[in-house]
Amino acid sequence: MSGLNETPNPKEWWDQFPTKLRLIATGRLWASIGAGGVLYLSPLLFNDLGFSGSQIGSGITIAAIFGTISRLITGILLDKGIRYTKLLKIAALVAILSDLFLFNANNFNTFIKGQCLLGTAAGIYWPSIELAVPINCQNYPSSKGFALVRTSDALGISIGSVIGTISSSLSTIRIIYIVDIICMIILLKLIRNDIGLRIPKLENINQDKDKNSIINFSFEKQKWFKSIFSIIIITLFSTSILSLLQSGLPLDLVKGGIYREPLNETFSGIILAFQLCLLLGLQWPIGRWLSKKDVSYGLKLSLVSLSLGCLLLSISSLLSNGIIIVLISLVLIALGLTSFLPTATESIVRVSSISNRGIAMALFSQCFGVSSIIAPITSGQIIDKTGNGLLLWLIMFILGIACLPLTNQVKLVK
Repeated sequence: MSGLNETPNPKEWWDQFPTKLRLIATGRLWASIGAGGVLYLSPLLFNDLGFSGSQIGSGITIAAIFGTISRLITGILLDKGIRYTKLLKIAALVAILSDLFLFNANNFNTFIKGQCLLGTAAGIYWPSIELAVPINCQNYPSSKGFALVRTSDALGISIGSVIGTISSSLSTIRIIYIVDIICMIILLKLIRNDIGLRIPKLENINQDKDKNSIINFSFEKQKWFKSIFSIIIITLFSTSILSLLQSGLPLDLVKGGIYREPLNETFSGIILAFQLCLLLGLQWPIGRWLSKKDVSYGLKLSLVSLSLGCLLLSISSLLSNGIIIVLISLVLIALGLTSFLPTATESIVRVSSISNRGIAMALFSQCFGVSSIIAPITSGQIIDKTGNGLLLWLIMFILGIACLPLTNQVKLVK
């Protein structure tokens, strides 16, 4: 892990990346700044406007549905050779339209329209921006490229959340939509020269293939399906943990454990901020270190770290000074997530041939949307019934251990 000790100056560090990859990372930074405020603060805004929890939940669910549809369509378009930059421009314009609706929303109908557009924009954005990384890495290792852009994402979300929190304290929370519009305009400017490359289509598969080549092609498809299925299951588990950090964990902290004392909102907020700082601080060094390892190693490290973190969260409920165990568990979970994010994306690229990377990225990014719906609802029901998070985190520990054998099913194309 010696690579973690290297500390080149910031300019040398930045200049090591290909020019186009730096452009993608910069674009993701700005997009994440805008998203940080909108995603984390919108529920608070509409709660203050008197919307019920079910109305806000319905809006989030509808956004996820539209995101599911647009992700799949985007994946198909990418595989047909559409430039990712064209799709990113569409995503930015739809996001701006969404911000305008949500900025002016004072009733449920306008809120729903804005959420539909928000989900659509996210569904177009994510497969396109993820596929942009390997396309623009040139001869640079794509694993390091993914580590870079994940760091940009984490930094952007952190900045956006801070801006949103400050605007909320100043009673100007709607400014989050203005910030997002500005960020989308900057993204449009960054990609204005249409630097994107088309993904080569598989239109030239020889129609005169003999029987053996057809059998080989089918066999490759079967291997791809087994690999992509394994990665999707692992991703659903890992993104559920990511979602639980924003839903189940805050609820667990304020309710307290069986013996662990409940925390007030201020201390809970400090602990969640600690988690966010861990993710931001560890993302690049861990991602860079794992770029020198096999992807299965990174996936196993991620699952073991996340599982142990969940086990410690469960145990913390049984201790009066369990908050110390909570802090230790968050370090393990941060290690798991920072291992997972770049490694899983790299594995999607490595198990997929050029002909199906678009739909593979669409399926991968869809896991984030599915988890953001299922995990909060399920965790809320478990904590409501048991009064604490012990059972929730124990279940997640078991699921994580159960996912470990799937890492052996990931077969790389190259």
